[in-house]
Amino acid sequence: MSHASPSVSALAGPLVDALVADADVLRLSVTRSACGARIVDAGIAVPGGIEAGRRIGEICLGGLGKVGIAASARFPRWSNMVTVTTANPVLACLGSQYAGWSLAEGDFFALGSGPARALWAKETLFGELGYRDTASRAALVLEVDKLPPDTLVAHVASECGVAPENLTMILTPTSSLAGTVQIVARVLEVALHKTHALHFPLDRVVDGIGASPLPPPAPDFVAAMGRTNDATLYGGDVQLFVTGPESDARELAEGLPSSTSRDHGRTFAEIFTGYKGDFYAMDPMLFSPARVTVTALETGRSFTFGAFHEDILDRSFA
Repeated sequence: MSHASPSVSALAGPLVDALVADADVLRLSVTRSACGARIVDAGIAVPGGIEAGRRIGEICLGGLGKVGIAASARFPRWSNMVTVTTANPVLACLGSQYAGWSLAEGDFFALGSGPARALWAKETLFGELGYRDTASRAALVLEVDKLPPDTLVAHVASECGVAPENLTMILTPTSSLAGTVQIVARVLEVALHKTHALHFPLDRVVDGIGASPLPPPAPDFVAAMGRTNDATLYGGDVQLFVTGPESDARELAEGLPSSTSRDHGRTFAEIFTGYKGDFYAMDPMLFSPARVTVTALETGRSFTFGAFHEDILDRSFA
C-alpha cells in the first residue's frame, strides 16, 4: 500500500463518537473501565439493536465502508440483506475489520477487530499489506458476552500506543442483534481473506461489494454462531473487481465459493458439533461466500461460481 494510505483510526473516530453520542437512542451503555478506557456495551446488559450493529460494522471497516440493510427477493423468507461497500476493500476489510487480534487473560478470550488492529500491527498480514496506522485514539470491537478484565484493557491501550482514556472497546455478543449484524457485515472480508489464502495478489483487488441475508439471533451461542456463519456460507454474494489476466480472474472465482470446501453442505452448527467444538479442525477454506463473481477489469468479463442454498438457511435460521 502507498504511504498515502488513510488512517483507519482517524476515519473511524467520528463514527465512534457518534455511536457514543447516540447511545441512549441505540440502547447501548457507555462506561469507563478502572484504567479509564471507554467501554460500549452493545448487547450484554442492554438490548442494543440492528442499527447499532450496522454502525459498529462501519466502525470495524475503519471508516472506509458502508453497511446497509436492504430488502431483497433472493430468499422469500429471509428478505433483509446486510450489504457492504467500501472505498478500499483490502485496507477496510483486512487492515481493519478482520478479527485477527487474539486477546486472552484468565478465562477471558476474545478476537479483536476494527481499526485498533492497525495500530498494534503485529499480525504478519500487516507486513504483507505494507500498512501500519498511527493515531492518538483507538477503537476495538470484541465479540464477547462479558466485560474484559481491566488489566487486559490497559494492555490493549499500551499495545496501541494510546492513553487508556483514548481507547474505546465495543462489546457485541454473538447472540445479540448488534452482534448478528456486525458479524454478517463481514461477507466481503471473508471473501478477501480467502482470496489471500489462495495467494491471489491483494494489490490486484481494486474493488468489491457483498451482501448476506440477515439471520434472526439465537440465544444459544452455538446456534447464534451457526446462523451468522450460514448467512455467508449459504446465502452470501460477493463481487470482486480485479486487474490482470482474465484467466486469473476466472481461476479466483472458481476457487472462492464455500462449496469448494469438504465441509460444505451442512449447517455450521452441525459441522461445529461434528468436530466436537474444535474450531481449528474445520476446513479453513469453508469460510467464504456461497456465490462469488470476479470481474476482470482489463477485458470486462465476469466469472461466477457457487450457488445459494436456501434449504440450509431455512434449517439454520428457523
